[in-house]
Amino acid sequence: MSTINPPQQTNNVPLGVTLMIATTVVFALQDGISRHLAGEYNTMMVVMIRYWFFAAFVIALAARARGGLRAAMRTSQPMIQITRGLLLAAEICVAVFGFTVLGLIESHAVFACYPLLIAALSGPILGERVGWRRWSAIAVGFIGVLIILQPGIGVFDPLAIIPLVSSVMFAVYGLLNRYAARRDTTATSFFYTGTVGAVLMTGIGIWFWQPMAGPDWLWMGALCITGVLGHWLLIRCYEAAEASAVQPFAYFQLVFASLLGMVVFGETLRDNVAIGAAIIVAAGLFTLWRERVKG
Repeated sequence: MSTINPPQQTNNVPLGVTLMIATTVVFALQDGISRHLAGEYNTMMVVMIRYWFFAAFVIALAARARGGLRAAMRTSQPMIQITRGLLLAAEICVAVFGFTVLGLIESHAVFACYPLLIAALSGPILGERVGWRRWSAIAVGFIGVLIILQPGIGVFDPLAIIPLVSSVMFAVYGLLNRYAARRDTTATSFFYTGTVGAVLMTGIGIWFWQPMAGPDWLWMGALCITGVLGHWLLIRCYEAAEASAVQPFAYFQLVFASLLGMVVFGETLRDNVAIGAAIIVAAGLFTLWRERVKG
């Protein structure tokens, strides 16, 4: 669950769409592995080890880029960059914990509303104008969330709020990305995303260290590899095509994660979740379309 927006170089839409779909497959696998490991070990430790490899990937990219590490570290807004890194690390912990208590299907169904939250919060945070059409889409998407959560029907499970909290955190992170991009390069933002998160998770996760069984180290290795591969594919995707052309295909992650939840973890796709998710996705696609039209 991460958003990167490198500079555009070409606009090969078929290649970009292919890379985006491949990215969603890899990230869905990553979430499935996270669900398994966090179900056996402490979430903080799992996320910490994942961040170690992510930080190594980020540092390696920065070292190979023009200007090296010094150029990647240069920023005129360090507090924004540090806040971004801290927020994403915290969001990943919340999201992974949500996978263990709610499963992949319901977590991803609710999380899919984050583009709508970005649209809603872009006004107060970035000062952008949000028209009545986007507000209407946001309201419709919120109805979809309510259909999934079903408040007032039977005994409401407070744990169902977890993926909603995760989506709010990720939406704010996405808006901070936009804010940071006004003055910093993508390489700088990506560098702080990985390194700040690794420092935070090391300071927390090391206190929750647990001995890990041999086979689970293989799963941990797979988690780290999918994390690096997913981010590499996403970078290549945005280099190949315009973000507005490929972003709608990011919703395939909901499909792949749901299939993984049903096939591997025996989760059930309830009718209200399917209906609510469809409404959220439709509202999100409309919002993305409106942004493209305005652009």
